[in-house]
This record gives sequence, C-alpha cells and structure tokens, in this order.
Amino acid sequence: MAADDAPLDDKAKRMRDLLSSFYSTDQSSVTNSNAVSSKYATLDTINSPSFDPDHYMNLLVQKSNLETLLQRHVEMAAEIKNLDTDLQMLVYENYNKFISATETIKRMNSNIVGMETNMEQLLEKILSVQSRSDGVNTSLFEKREHIEKLHRTRNLLRKIQFIYDLPERLGKCIKSEAYTDAVKFYTGAMPIFKAYGDSSFQDCKKASEEAVSIIIKNLQGKLFSDSESIQVRAEAVMLLKQLDFPVDNLKDQLFEKLEQSLGDVQLHLDGKIGFSAKPDDSAKQELPNHIPAAHEVSTRELVEAVRAYRVIFPNSEQQLIRISHDLVIKHFESVDTHIKSQISSAQLLDLLKLVWADVLMMDEVLPEASVADVCLEAANHAVKQYITGAFSHLLQDISDSLMKIQINQKETVKEEHPLQAILEASKKAVIQGSMGVLLDFRQLLDDSLPLLNSLRDLVIDWVQEGFQAFFRTLYNRFLLLSGKNNPTSQDLVFHDSMQGDKTVAGLVLVLAQLSVFIDQNAIPRITEEIATSFSSGGVRGYESGPAFVPAEICRIYRSAAEKFLHLYINMKTQRVSVLLKKRFTTPNWIKHKEPREVHMFVDLFLQELEGVLSEVKQLLPEGPTRKHRRADSMSNGSTTSSRSNPLRDDRLLARSNTQKARSQLLETHLAKLFKQKMEIFTKVDATQDSVLTTIVKLCLKSLQEFVRLQTFNRSGFQQIQLDTQFLRNSIKDSVEDEAAVDFLLDEVIVAAVDRCMDPTPLEPAVLDRLVQVKLEKPKQQTSTSQ
Repeated sequence: MAADDAPLDDKAKRMRDLLSSFYSTDQSSVTNSNAVSSKYATLDTINSPSFDPDHYMNLLVQKSNLETLLQRHVEMAAEIKNLDTDLQMLVYENYNKFISATETIKRMNSNIVGMETNMEQLLEKILSVQSRSDGVNTSLFEKREHIEKLHRTRNLLRKIQFIYDLPERLGKCIKSEAYTDAVKFYTGAMPIFKAYGDSSFQDCKKASEEAVSIIIKNLQGKLFSDSESIQVRAEAVMLLKQLDFPVDNLKDQLFEKLEQSLGDVQLHLDGKIGFSAKPDDSAKQELPNHIPAAHEVSTRELVEAVRAYRVIFPNSEQQLIRISHDLVIKHFESVDTHIKSQISSAQLLDLLKLVWADVLMMDEVLPEASVADVCLEAANHAVKQYITGAFSHLLQDISDSLMKIQINQKETVKEEHPLQAILEASKKAVIQGSMGVLLDFRQLLDDSLPLLNSLRDLVIDWVQEGFQAFFRTLYNRFLLLSGKNNPTSQDLVFHDSMQGDKTVAGLVLVLAQLSVFIDQNAIPRITEEIATSFSSGGVRGYESGPAFVPAEICRIYRSAAEKFLHLYINMKTQRVSVLLKKRFTTPNWIKHKEPREVHMFVDLFLQELEGVLSEVKQLLPEGPTRKHRRADSMSNGSTTSSRSNPLRDDRLLARSNTQKARSQLLETHLAKLFKQKMEIFTKVDATQDSVLTTIVKLCLKSLQEFVRLQTFNRSGFQQIQLDTQFLRNSIKDSVEDEAAVDFLLDEVIVAAVDRCMDPTPLEPAVLDRLVQVKLEKPKQQTSTSQ
C-alpha cells in the first residue's frame, strides 16, 4: 500500500507545481529560489524549472545500479504518459470555458444594439423640460418677489402688534401666575427691544420692564417661601435665570433651602412608622397608605430639585453630593431611633425598603454621588445595631424575670411556689426569647431586598457572634445578681437599680438550676437552629474559627451551676452561723442557770432548715435515698443519742470526778477518731437531700467551733446537751447522711465536755422529759389555733 500511495503523491505534487508555475505572478522569485536550490540538486528535483539533465544523469548513474536504472526508466515512461494525459485534460477543460465566454460576449453585443438611439431621445426630452421650466420661472419671478415682500411685511406687523400687546399680556400672566408664559413672551421680545427699545418702542419697553420687575419679585418670593414645593422653587430659579437675573448670588441661600427640605423628607420618614416602644403581636399596627405616598412625593420633589440644580449651577456637583449623602445619613438616624425603641424585623424591613427606594431615585439623578455605597455602609451599622439591641432586650427580659424574686420579697408578695414560678418564667424567657430573635433575624435573611442581600454573610456572623457574646454577658449578669461579680460599664445601670437590695439565697438557687437548663436544653436547641439557618455564607476566615462555640458556653454554665449551688449552701450556712454566733457570744455561760427548756436558737435553726427544704423542694429533685447508718462494729463511735451511749455516760461521770477520768476520756475520743475514719463532707449533688444534708453538716461544724470558744459551767453544759438532743431527734429523718450528722452532734458534746468545768450530764429521765415537752408544744399550738 505504501508503494501504491507514493506515485499518487508524486502525481499530485507535480500537478500542483504545474498549476503554480502557470498562475504564478512573481516568476523572478521562483527563478531565484530554484537557481539557488539547483546548486544542491538531487534526484528529487527533476520537476524544478532549473533542472540540469546532465548533472541529474551523473548523479543517477553514480548512485544507482543497472537494475535501478531500468526500473527508473520504466517509471519515467509511465510518468511522461500520465503528464501527457493530464495536459490533454487541462486543454479540454479550458477550451470549454473559452467557448462559454465567447457565447456570453455575443449575447451582450445583441442586447446593446439600439440603446444609443434611446439615450439620444431621452436627452432631447430632458432639454425640452428644462427650457420650459426656465420660461415659467422667468414669468413668475416678479410675482414671487412681491408675495415674499408682503409676507415679510405681515410678519413684521405681527411682531409690532405683539410688542404693543406685550405689557398687557405680561399683566394677565402676573394675575394668573403664569410666569412661564410671561418669561417666554418677554424673552421673545428682547431682540426687538435691544434694537428699537430706545426709539420706536420706548414706552412698550418701559412698561414691559416694570411688569418683568414684578415677575422677578414674585419669583423670588416663591423661591424663598417655605410653603412652596421644591419643584416650584426650582422652576422659579430657572425662570429667573432666563430673565438674566444673577441667580449665582442666591446660590448659598438656595442650597440652604435645599438642605432644609431634607427635614421635610425626614419628617415623612418619621411619620412613616408609628411604632410603640414594645410592639404587641396581638394588636399589630397597620400603616396608613397615605404616609408612604406623601414621603415618595417629597422625595421626588427633592430629586427633581437636584436635577434642576445640576442644570442651573453646573459647578455645584460637590454640594449636591454632600446633600444626597446627608439625606441617607438623616434617614438612618431615624432608623436608629426606631431601632432603639425595640421594633420588629418586619418594621425594620419597611424602613429599609423606604430608604432604599429613595436611594435608587437619588442614584438615578446623581450617580456620581455613589449614594448606594453610603447607604450600604449605614445599613451595615443599622442592622448590626438592631441585632445587638435584640440581644440586649433579651438579656433585660431574662434579668427582669429573675428580679421578681427581690421584688416579691420587698413587696411581701406570697405565692405557693414562687421560686418554681420564677424559674419556669426564666426558662421561658431564655428559650422562647432566643427562638424569637432567631426567627426575627431569619426574616432579614429571607427578604429579597438588595441592600440586605449584600449583608447576608455579615448578618450570619453577627448572629453567631451575638449569641456567643449574649451568653457570656448573661453569665456575668448571673454573677452580678448573685453578688459574686463587680459591675462592668454595661451593667452599671442594672447595678444601680439593684442597690439597696441584698441578694436572695433563693435567687442563687434559681440561677443554679437555670444554668443547668441553659447547658442541657437551651444551648443544644439554639445550636440546632443556628446550624439550620445561620451556618453558611459567613465572612469569617477559617483561621478565626467559628463565631458561636456551644461547647465553650456549655462548659461555662455547667461550672456556673456548681458554683451557684455551693454559693447557695454557703449563704444559708452563713445565715445560720450568724445566728449561732450571736447565741454563743451573748450569754455568760459560766453563770448559766439550770436548763428548763430547749433554747430558742434551736427553733430558729430548725426554721431556717425548713426554709431551705421549702426552697429546694421547689427547684431540685429528691435524689436517691441512701442513709448512712452505723453498724454495731462502730459502737465505739457516736450513737443515735447521747443517753444511749453507756461509754459516754461513764466517761462524763469519770471526768466529773477526777483528772484521770478526763485523760481517759480524751484518749478514748482520739481512738474513736482514728478508728472510725468517717467521711463528713462529700461531694454535693443537685438534689434536695444532698443540699439539705450539706447545710446541716456545715451548721453543726460551726456550732462545734462556737462551743470550743466558750467556757461552761455545769448548767451551761447541760443546756448544750439538751439542745443537741432535741436537734438529734428533730433532723435525723430529714438528712441524707444520718451517721455523719450524729457524729457531728457527738463532736459538739465532746467539745462542750472539754470546755466545761463540771461536765455532769442531765439525768436521762429529765432529758427525755424536757425534750418531750418541747415536742408537745407545736401540737398544743396547732390544736389551739384549730
């Protein structure tokens, strides 16, 4: 196949060379190139014009053997035959074209025959028409001149009549306030007045000038009248300028009026929304339709005035740009005022749409001002302020719900479960308020306003950053309410409203449970909503990290819940400790009289515990019941009552007799401490039993310390014994860790023994009788009241 294709390629190449040589326009260049190439001729250059046969034969004989020469002879013979055939075909094809061209020329010759005669006839007719037209023009020349002269005279008479009637026309225009027509009439007569005003039309000129002076005065009155619209003022300026009045002298006053007109547009914007301080969803305010229409009219008048001022004062572009920027700034000042009054997102959208419509109108007439860029920057600030304000209002709502505890305490408002009600109200304020602001912000993202579409990514970041900052600020507010934090600059107003109010312990317990709710319920739900609607499109870089970090917020409130729970326990314990300190520092224990009844401080102590139990029952779960009761193997420690411990009675009797007994008692007590190894203070759980038990333990520990600081006589020691026994019987069923409470009560007795000069205990019968009498008093008071 390769051998067959080669001859065909050579044939095609030769045909192209023949046609190229036949139609070539620059034979010299071809000749020169071939002359140069002939120097380096090879066996393949036989088709070139500068082919040298002798040189070719020498090369062929040198490079080929006999068999190759014979084969080359056969090939050349075939090529010659093919070339003859191709040449014959070219001749036939060109012959047919020559015949076709000859026939075409014959047809053209036959068609041209007779055309010259027709052209001569046409020329004769044209010359005849031209001669007749010249005759008509010559005969009508004089009449045409006369008619044109009469027409000019008629026009002149009309102008003269117009000049004579001009003062009267100007007077009618002044009466009808048609100042545009009056200016048109007067400017039309100005050329005649300039030419003949000092001679033929002197009186008419004087009367017209007097009328024009009145027109100028009236136009100036309209220009500076506050009752006239901006469009009317702009027309007055245009007319004064046509009358050659020096309006440039009024430029400053005119621009001052234009700036004052911004107040009219702003007034319509303020009247656009009649918002209340806190919009009520149940009674949504309907906006009257005439207010947006009136605002649009005012804005259009301002836009037309700007358009007119650009024509009147060509060099006033910078002033007009400043005025257009002031318009946007004043609009957003009004928007900021409404935002501070706690408006909804729908109302904010109404305001932004109104402002954007004004911006589009102003941008159309004054594109150099780039009003849209100024509007975008101002909207950036306004929307950010709206989002920040929404979080501030949410923070205030939650604070108000928590402050009801102190308000109720101050106003002595009694409710069945006040703490529970306030906790539920606070939970509702947190979760519903957060969902409400998210829904409100979602409306901003869903709206198709171009102004908000350009801020979409920023709004997403502001919302996430806002929630992060909101929960941090709410945590600081919790600390401020609990009295554990100094007020920051943003909390000064809130702190001033709290001055004079002591922190209520119940409020601290509410804060603890509210922190648990935020950690376990509020943050997961808010995180889910943010992931659904506010997670994409933010402009924060990856290196900055996410704007809202729920794990960090949960950690803060998880720690806060524990902190507030311990603070509540400390506040309650401190209150009881103050009561105990007063009890033990006031009387003279060395001269104490024989005990006749349980001391009043025990009742106050039990009342405080009842208050604690009432508060924790409202807010905390009961928790698992796990009483730590002592086994028989711990009989060397404390027992359920002081009189059921024979060893203690023996020790007390021995101590009252000899110093040796005192030493034995001390040794026995130390041995008990090392053998028992009882864990008194364990981790506090957020349950009723755990909190109450911890408070009881801390109070009894304080009681022990106060006892250590006093010196008792026998009666004082017996009073401590009686009070301790009554407490043991009263609180043993209320606490979670009964063993630890018994141990602490025993420690109080031991401390009293150590500080007593004659630690002789009460007789068991007397002790039981006094305790029983104390227990019977509440029953008697109850039956008496019934």
